[in-house]
Amino acid sequence: MDIVNQLVANGQFRVLKVPLGFIKALQWFFAIFAFSTCGSYSGMFKMSVECKNRTDSDLSIEVEFEYPFRLHQVYFDAPTCKGGNPERVFLVGDYSSSAEFFVTIGVFAFLYSMAALSVYVFALDKYRENNKGPLIDFGVTCVFTFMWLVSSAAWAKGLSDVKTATDPDEVLTMIDACDVEGNRCREVHDPVMSGLNTSVAFGFLNLILWGGNLWFVFKETGIIAPFMRPPPAQEKQPAPESFGQQAGYEQDPYAGSQGGYQPDYSQQQGGYNQEPDYTQQGAPTSFSNQM
Repeated sequence: MDIVNQLVANGQFRVLKVPLGFIKALQWFFAIFAFSTCGSYSGMFKMSVECKNRTDSDLSIEVEFEYPFRLHQVYFDAPTCKGGNPERVFLVGDYSSSAEFFVTIGVFAFLYSMAALSVYVFALDKYRENNKGPLIDFGVTCVFTFMWLVSSAAWAKGLSDVKTATDPDEVLTMIDACDVEGNRCREVHDPVMSGLNTSVAFGFLNLILWGGNLWFVFKETGIIAPFMRPPPAQEKQPAPESFGQQAGYEQDPYAGSQGGYQPDYSQQQGGYNQEPDYTQQGAPTSFSNQM
């Protein structure tokens, strides 16, 4: 507990709050459900064979089967309705390959998710060093995404075949006594397949999680960083000046001390009363001199 408290105090578990660590934790969690619901399954169905001769009847025939669904090795004894030893009947089909493949991918995905979470929490800086960690993580995530797609699709098809092979109505057709008129064969209890249906659902859910995590792991590689740089900042253009400043009217040459235009009419009126001064240097003094 002291180590956990110290890690929490140092913020080591902060990575679980970001998509990279949070989705990896979900992958670890859902991988457990995927392989456990399939690998731990065991089912059973019941049938009854009622013969004309009641003493030869068997009204409770139980057939049990389990993972890895090698149904061709599962058998039961059914009455022949003719007296003597019962008939041994085997189920049909071997679906272990798709089931074991699905469980194997789930187990390895669980182990890798746990290892990746440990690296995120305890050695995140070393994980990002030299960009090797994100590249390896991205490659492995791509592989597991493809494996979840293949294994989930294969197991979905295998489960469909398992349901057909363990359908009591289909199994009754393999009993010879059920083909004889007067004998009555019927199903008593169907196998419960809800756990196997859940395993397929978790398989495709893991496919979505691993596929969605590709983007967040890819961003850690830094490959896309040069394409996500912001455009260079443009120089800020000066704000447009007012119309008066653009036209060259920054200063009003006619403005008075009070800021308004105040023409001086006294000088203009006084100028009309004065006679022209011809006494300037070099100008003629009188008209007679000019003659």
